[in-house]
Amino acid sequence: MRSYFKDNNKSIYGNFSMYLKSVVILGVYLVPFIMLLTKSVSPWAALGLAVIMGIGEAGVGMSIMHDGVHHAYSSKKWVNNLASSTMFLLGSNIFNWKIQHNIKHHSFTNIYNYDPDISNLKIIRLCQYSPLKKYHRYQHFYAFPLYGLMTFARLFGEIGVLLEYNKKGITKEQNVNPIWQLVKLIVIKVIYFAVIIGLPLYFTDFSFWQILIGFVAMHITAGMIMSTVFQMAHVVEGTDQLLVEEDQQIKNDWLVHQLRTTSDFGRKNGLFSWYIGGLDYQIEHHLFQNICHVHYPAIADIIKKTSEEYGFTYNLKPNVFSALASHFRRLKELGNERNPSTTLASM
Repeated sequence: MRSYFKDNNKSIYGNFSMYLKSVVILGVYLVPFIMLLTKSVSPWAALGLAVIMGIGEAGVGMSIMHDGVHHAYSSKKWVNNLASSTMFLLGSNIFNWKIQHNIKHHSFTNIYNYDPDISNLKIIRLCQYSPLKKYHRYQHFYAFPLYGLMTFARLFGEIGVLLEYNKKGITKEQNVNPIWQLVKLIVIKVIYFAVIIGLPLYFTDFSFWQILIGFVAMHITAGMIMSTVFQMAHVVEGTDQLLVEEDQQIKNDWLVHQLRTTSDFGRKNGLFSWYIGGLDYQIEHHLFQNICHVHYPAIADIIKKTSEEYGFTYNLKPNVFSALASHFRRLKELGNERNPSTTLASM
């Protein structure tokens, strides 16, 4: 891996194509909003612009913020911080995301009660060790619409999450002042709502309920895109889900664990891969979080070849449609069987 970057005289961080992408993605989010504030448009046209904003919002989260938080956007700390701060455009804060995603998800991928991405949802059963309810048998039908609520859950629920982090001492463990972090999060929320709802109320002739419909449409669009993309990397056929044993020790090497719990669904997704920030190359991302996603297509074959040389399965779904179908089948399986397969892990 190191030889690839050395031999080709490449940096592991973002390049011109990454910076250009950032401008385009930010434009998809911000330009429709500016048009709503400055142009006279019909309600239906405004709704269409709100949906485009949702597409841009998801792109900002997946293609810009994500690399910034992983310190992969740039070799310069302030640039990574700037890219990370695009999280504010989603009405959220960086600290909560770092705890949930960087620390919990990436350290304890697909481990029940440790990885919040598969453990925290109740109405959708994403893990074979979660309690099985009767209504879960239909989840392969209702899960996808509910994925649209992802950004709402974050927007309105993360103050409670931060309070829980403060209570458990997680905030102090990260050398962050709990009170200041809470104040900052509340201020972010106030400014976000003042901009996203307050400015249209002031500058346009749309009523509050019309603006609210656009706001909901934007977030449902963004939530459905982001949540579905995230699920196609870990809740698909061939990825292990694990349960902690009593000795609290990890038996598998961390690299092996990532291979067993993660799946790619890329290689030929074209514009879609560009848009989702290389999240179809999840194996590469989980093994090398500090490498910018623009390099994943180039290093994927190296990782696949190396994995297979050492006898490890490289879980690859040919394209996004096969990954969607696999996730659908996995949801159906999880909704109908108490323990489809038992894989024990240790922490």
